[in-house]
Amino acid sequence: MNATLDACEITGSARTHVLQSWQPRLAAQPAAMDAFLAMREAALRDGIDLLPCASWRPFEAQLRIWNHKFAGDATLYDIDGHPLDHATLAPEALVHAILGWSGLPGATRRHWGSDIDVYDKAAMPPGYRLELLPQEVAPGGVFARLHAWLDAHIRDFGFFRPYRSYRGGMYPEPWHLSHAASAQRALDALDIDVLARVLGEADMLGRELVLEMLPELWARHVLDTDPAPG
Repeated sequence: MNATLDACEITGSARTHVLQSWQPRLAAQPAAMDAFLAMREAALRDGIDLLPCASWRPFEAQLRIWNHKFAGDATLYDIDGHPLDHATLAPEALVHAILGWSGLPGATRRHWGSDIDVYDKAAMPPGYRLELLPQEVAPGGVFARLHAWLDAHIRDFGFFRPYRSYRGGMYPEPWHLSHAASAQRALDALDIDVLARVLGEADMLGRELVLEMLPELWARHVLDTDPAPG
């Protein structure tokens, strides 16, 4: 594998930079894969069944999520996890509402193979439906113990939370972990012009508006994340 990612890998149209595991189901760069599996073993020793619920995702899958939400076929949420009324949102507000919880196709960290959403299967009551909303990780929430454990241990395995705080773009997602060294490979390859070309060729709802807003979206939703610890 190359030292940095190429344009196809960084925008989600190729997966030559990731490996696939089936137990647990996970697609990630090799270093991120090894680090996650080591962290999972450590968590199991403490009674936490740490599992991925999202990892690498291709461009077409992210585009389907975007189009589903843009069309109003999926619920949009505010920063506190409360549903929004799609019909009342102006076009630019709709774009930002989608990007509060979902990455932009072609620019999401999902394409990088460095980022993993996690949950604790052992903490879920029978029949529980995973939602990945703030209520689940708050004190008293079903995954509160998991996140206390992560607070203490993720740096030991090279992970950090890129969306720990709200910086004007993505809403806080404490369940979203990033392997710092693997993410840096992607950061080294980021290119807004490549992204504009990919989006310009995509069957994307709201495409012209997104391209018009792209410099702002690039700054707020792609680049402005919590940094990896030094």
